[in-house]
Amino acid sequence: MPSAYIIANVTVTNPAQYEDYIKWSSAAMRAHGAEVCVRGGKVEVLEGDWTPDRLVILKFPGIDAAKAFDASPEYGKARAARQGAAIMRMVVVEGV
Repeated sequence: MPSAYIIANVTVTNPAQYEDYIKWSSAAMRAHGAEVCVRGGKVEVLEGDWTPDRLVILKFPGIDAAKAFDASPEYGKARAARQGAAIMRMVVVEGV
């Protein structure tokens, strides 16, 4: 089964409140065995007009595992903490 990646571009609008999201999302990642590939860090655009703010890339054993993480009560707690603190754009993509 191919691995899967959740890729998120986050625009943080309330950094202090976003810290709660980080705490709860980290717990959800641990609970669901997510491998953190990228979480923040410097971004340099090499081509095109995409200017992401904060990138996060998580690796899962497959699409079902990634979707289970997203739908989990653990991540639901993180999502609730993020309300009003950030704009989230998130996709899941099948890997190789």
